[in-house]
Amino acid sequence: ALMSDGTVRAWGRNGNGQLGDRTTVDKSTPCTVTGLNGVTAITAGTAHTVALKDDDTLRAWGYNYYGQLGDGTVTERHAPVTVTGLSGVISLGAGYFHSAALMGDGTVRTWGYNADGQLGNGTNTDSTTPVIVTGLNGVIAIAVGTSHTVAIMSDRTLRAWGANDAGQLGDGTYLDKTIPTAVPGLSGVTTVAASDHTVALMSDGTLRAWGRNGDGQLGDGTTMDKTTPFTVPGLSGVTAIAAGGYHTLALMSDGTLRAWGRNNYGQLGDGTTIGRRSPVTVPGMSGVV
Repeated sequence: ALMSDGTVRAWGRNGNGQLGDRTTVDKSTPCTVTGLNGVTAITAGTAHTVALKDDDTLRAWGYNYYGQLGDGTVTERHAPVTVTGLSGVISLGAGYFHSAALMGDGTVRTWGYNADGQLGNGTNTDSTTPVIVTGLNGVIAIAVGTSHTVAIMSDRTLRAWGANDAGQLGDGTYLDKTIPTAVPGLSGVTTVAASDHTVALMSDGTLRAWGRNGDGQLGDGTTMDKTTPFTVPGLSGVTAIAAGGYHTLALMSDGTLRAWGRNNYGQLGDGTTIGRRSPVTVPGMSGVV
């Protein structure tokens, strides 16, 4: 949680120091992240955390086996360290084992695990410090999935790179890509969210989705993976989206929520543990922002 005074609170699993309190003890109540202030944005990977400070630099802590903290080492950190050589960051994202930063000049930097090409620099070599994503400029927003990365361009089209085993890059193939690839047939994208599937919010308030669909997280009534974007049926007036591990959420213009996908822990909020292959209303919710 990012606080109004620019400090950060964290709680939950802490076996890799991802809570940033200099311990590896899980916490069931919020603790203050050590020595961190002036924070303007935060993102959480699987077992690491990254924070953007008011001087447009980054701090990171937690699991670092693949260099996802960006400090030039693979040493686990239980308190924040500076991400090497980065300034002018405007937004950030974290995946399973990699991290990404959108820069003020419209380029993207990435670091960490790269076996699937998710760093986008034309290699499959991990990097413990930020690298430049190849041939990419004019980016206005990014989303980081489990093992792939997506960028919204200034012309409101998409580029994607990294893992593509479920078609999550949307280019009609199952081939991983080590450099950015255009997602065909999409323009007018306003927001994108990613996990092992990808969801794009369009300027007309509809959704496009593609990628892994084994739990119905694409919302098309099936459990078949999709390698190219399609329109999620029955949804319009969407204003925001989020992609969970195996489920998806949409915020509607009337302040209500729709959810679909895996529901074994009740993550769809519909009072059941039944998976949904199409959007359902989350009951008792209004005024959501």
